[in-house]
Amino acid sequence: MRRLLWTPSEEVRDHSKMMEFLRHVNSRYGKDFRDYPALYRWSVDNVADFWAAAWDFLDIRYSQPYTAVVDDLNRFPGARWFEGARLNYAENMLKYSDRPGPAIIFRGENHTRKEYSYGDVHQQVVRLATAFRREGIRPGDTIAAYMPNIAEAVIAMLASAAVGAVWCSCATDIGPSVAIDRLGQVEPRILVTADGYFYKTRKFDVLKNAAEIAAGIPSVQRVVVAHYAGDEDCGRIPEAVAWEEYLAAEAPAGFAFEQLPAEHPLVVMFSSGTTGKPKCMVQSAAGLLINQLKELVLHSGIHEGSTLLYITTCSWMMWNWQAAALGAGARLVLFDGNPSVPDPSTIWKILDQEKVTAFGLSASYIHSLMAQGFSPKSVASLDSLTTISQTGSALSEEGFEFVYREIKSDLHFNSIAGGTDINGCFAIGSPISPVYSGELQAPGLGMRIECYDEDGKPVRDEQGDLVCELPTPSMPLRFWNDPQGSLYRKAYFEEFPGVWHHGDYVMFHSDTGGITFYGRCDSVLKPSGVRIGTAEIYNQVDKLPEIQDSLAIGQYYRGDQRIVLFVLLNEGVGELDEGLKKAIKDILRNNASPRHVPAVILQAPDIPRTLNGKKVESVVTNIVNGRRVTNRDALANPGCLAFYEGVLPELQK
Repeated sequence: MRRLLWTPSEEVRDHSKMMEFLRHVNSRYGKDFRDYPALYRWSVDNVADFWAAAWDFLDIRYSQPYTAVVDDLNRFPGARWFEGARLNYAENMLKYSDRPGPAIIFRGENHTRKEYSYGDVHQQVVRLATAFRREGIRPGDTIAAYMPNIAEAVIAMLASAAVGAVWCSCATDIGPSVAIDRLGQVEPRILVTADGYFYKTRKFDVLKNAAEIAAGIPSVQRVVVAHYAGDEDCGRIPEAVAWEEYLAAEAPAGFAFEQLPAEHPLVVMFSSGTTGKPKCMVQSAAGLLINQLKELVLHSGIHEGSTLLYITTCSWMMWNWQAAALGAGARLVLFDGNPSVPDPSTIWKILDQEKVTAFGLSASYIHSLMAQGFSPKSVASLDSLTTISQTGSALSEEGFEFVYREIKSDLHFNSIAGGTDINGCFAIGSPISPVYSGELQAPGLGMRIECYDEDGKPVRDEQGDLVCELPTPSMPLRFWNDPQGSLYRKAYFEEFPGVWHHGDYVMFHSDTGGITFYGRCDSVLKPSGVRIGTAEIYNQVDKLPEIQDSLAIGQYYRGDQRIVLFVLLNEGVGELDEGLKKAIKDILRNNASPRHVPAVILQAPDIPRTLNGKKVESVVTNIVNGRRVTNRDALANPGCLAFYEGVLPELQK
């Protein structure tokens, strides 16, 4: 039963950035809005006016103003945003560089702590950007990172943006072949990496993998290596240089941030790679800038007095979102490693030590604390904490209640959902609205989202598909190497023509206005919120001589998603034994990442396929998650579904 868990006090409401923005809109447009639902409805009925108001309120810096907020909302996809404007993303992120105190605090699992002042960050960005220009990097060139969540990763991203390069990144727990499949497609000229990292008390050498990645991407001309947990021996990688040696000797006076059109590409984000290599989604500088600041400042209450720590990696869009808090004047605490080493109290003590005001975590992390019976408030005071942001997968109602019971009774629990596709959120919190268990509070401002039934009709109080009916600035400009836009349209606009189909099962509640998420409705795997493509699993499992074929699906299980792998063995192999299961887990752990390792491996008599021979993950996903199968006639071998239906009771234990 959904329960009211928190209502903001009058003081919290009145002093929130959301309420300040509401008053700004009222004054500017002669309105009398008093609550979030009224402000939201106006924002999606008056799209250009809303984004114009946000542009001014969020203090977007530019060298040339826009002539039109959006050219044509009926061009979907294809609407152009902030035409005529010229600006630089990094310049906006660094506009607080004269502030005293640390801008970034790094906390490593190995107890490393480093501070970087706002001035330090600005200086290092400019010195690195100057080195990039010296290397011949020009607007539109690509810079890639294979990095842990350290300060140099944020600095490198901002330096890339400063010179107009396109940024993309992968975390160091991803194997080299998977990284090559992602980064190699966008042909980076420079690869930024680190010499090592720590996880669960172990030190991992990154340079071996970085060397393989550099060798596997012919476009890479330079490798820049930051020191963290290795021996600083760059000699193993051709054309490699240490970070400090590569930086320009000093920040040149009058450094010019490249002034670029609003729709100049800023980052490439990677899709799951379900049907092959990951798709490369190109997102714009102005689109990400205004949407990230909208979500951080208005929806999450991040401001100049805030300190933000998010448990994330450089493979996840939340890393980009976290880094953008610098543009709100906030302080970042970057944590790299396992937050529960040596014990579950570790990260909570760091929150106290660094006076963190906003903490970001995943549903799976909350559920793991619940399973352990661990109460964070028993080990930390959390006096500074005012907001918890949660994403990654759907959180149970019990998870919501655990936050208020065992972490802190008076804070804004900001459950958010969107995705890599928009580098932001479709549904998010409102600090001036109540929180109900199991519900995201509301659609985000400017996001005209709906819940559609199978006929494409909006519904309330029943499950359906999450869609977005109008363009928004942070949607991809295009996919890399998709000049006609066919891959882009196929990814989002075929299910309901002219409307963005996001691929989540949701319910919109008519009584509270909240939204409950029930998981993905496609075959994307999201254990602990990290997107994993089934192709990344198949590429490794298929190397084993015992395996003829395999099928990977996501099962929603005990508040998270787990990977279930079905394998079809070659003739003469016999039964799936523990030795073969270990071989499957080892090859995925070593060549992909620990997140790719399935929780359950079962032997199957056949793999369902379409009439043209393509294996079908969605039908088994529906069976395993207790949903109706509607496309049996599209299968060449529908009889094999009896096996999957037969194992369902075992998987539900």
